[in-house]
Amino acid sequence: MSVRESFDYVVVGAGSAGAVLAARLTEDPGTSVLLLEAGGPAESDHISVPAAFPNLFKTRWDWNYQTTEQKQLGRRAYWPRMKALGGCSSMNAMIYIRGNAADYDTWRDDHGAHGWGYDDVLPYFRRAEANSRLGGPLHGTDGPLHVEDRRYTHDLTHAWVESAVATGMARNDDFNGATQEGAGLYQVTCHQGRRWSTARAYLDPAADRPNLTVRTGALAEKVVVEGGRAVGVQYQHGRGTQTSYAAAEVLLCGGAVNSPQLLMLSGIGPGAHLREVGVDVVLDQPAVGANLHDHPALPLVFETRGTTDLAELNTLGAFARAKLMGRGPLTSNVGEGGGFWRTRESLPAPDLQAHVAPSGFWDNGLHEPTSRKVTVAPTLVHVASRGSLRLRSADPRWHPDIDPGYYDDQADLDAMVAGVRRMLDVVGTGPLAELVAGPGLPTMRWGADPTDAQIEEHLRAETQTLYHPVGTCAMGDDDRAVVDPELRVRGVEGLRVVDASVMPMVTRGNTNAPTIMIGEKAADLLRGRAAVGAGATSGKDHR
Repeated sequence: MSVRESFDYVVVGAGSAGAVLAARLTEDPGTSVLLLEAGGPAESDHISVPAAFPNLFKTRWDWNYQTTEQKQLGRRAYWPRMKALGGCSSMNAMIYIRGNAADYDTWRDDHGAHGWGYDDVLPYFRRAEANSRLGGPLHGTDGPLHVEDRRYTHDLTHAWVESAVATGMARNDDFNGATQEGAGLYQVTCHQGRRWSTARAYLDPAADRPNLTVRTGALAEKVVVEGGRAVGVQYQHGRGTQTSYAAAEVLLCGGAVNSPQLLMLSGIGPGAHLREVGVDVVLDQPAVGANLHDHPALPLVFETRGTTDLAELNTLGAFARAKLMGRGPLTSNVGEGGGFWRTRESLPAPDLQAHVAPSGFWDNGLHEPTSRKVTVAPTLVHVASRGSLRLRSADPRWHPDIDPGYYDDQADLDAMVAGVRRMLDVVGTGPLAELVAGPGLPTMRWGADPTDAQIEEHLRAETQTLYHPVGTCAMGDDDRAVVDPELRVRGVEGLRVVDASVMPMVTRGNTNAPTIMIGEKAADLLRGRAAVGAGATSGKDHR
């Protein structure tokens, strides 16, 4: 007779939130956790070397998702997502951005995410952070997540910052400080020049705990629900299928794609849709998979003159130096600098962000540049368009239908057109103008003053994801919400979602740090602890 395997918690997904959750929960030696990860250990050299992350795309490390054909683009979009310990924190560009205070206050005030205002979440950002340069009251210095100034920054990035300042942007040396707006260099989640993922920050220190079991190569098939309560997870492992049980709760941490997919595979989702694909309905919840949105980015690629670029410096010697010593040009995270600004002064917070790469980076970096280039990418960070995620099959190995609805709301397209114009102004001003020789992509068919139609043509041809999908298990206090403000799935006991899918609205900026924060706060919710810093205020000038 087989023994029923049981833990206090079963966590599905060892990514940016799941790794945090498993590590924090097992700080209590009396709490047992099973952490399931579909991928394997994060062992590739391309993970630790910061500039090498695009080499992970379309490999065994990648879920390799594609969206549905986007009506406004006339094509599908590629979505890389990491399949390994650390999740996308083992594949991302390592930019440490928390978002704007207005994001979290909007979660609370407009979406019913009580307890998730800026003053509520700031202590969790601080608890996670070990910043090498910045300190209190807005930054942490002794958390598990190392944040540092990059060891290498190319002259092209410095030139972009100076040119942005020359066009009227404020200089900003801390996008997570008192104000988000302005231009500067990004801090990164690295330690001594190497990537510092949640696998490194949280799982490695917890690896020897007897109350933590990490099981890789485990593809979840469904949450087992009995009598309206989640009691375990059925998953593929090795050559068979097994079920592990949770005495306390099941915690889904698969991200904006995998968490709603697993809920629907478990019979929790839009009832009519589930019946269409042959899944028995456990709970008819139309909000599962709805509210999908992402940050769209547009590469503006320019030929350069009188300078090098990062691609030229990508040599075997430089790779070895970065791997062994944490030094040299490949300690660049590629997206070295940028900034935030508003396309209209009436906006309460920035709606655009720039990412600057001292090389040619388009179509997710899948093309090897053959000449020296620089890329400036305006990115929409206040997104009006909404899409959805749906199953294509009851087989968990099938990728779901992913429709982010890029530019379906005209306001998003208008904002990006304005963003392109602002970036063209920066490129044509100051020291960067001396280094730019001309357009570097065939779709940039314009002269000094392009029409809106020409810019829109480039947007439709070249827009790509900035790898920040959210919202498919949104948090709130009404029928639009999949989870309540304590991240409990509404209508099913013993089941929570803890990842970027619970964001009712995407944050302004890169989403890895906010996802780690969600994991930190969820750990306290589960342990019944008072919120970190409860009652403290930070000042509401971060906007």
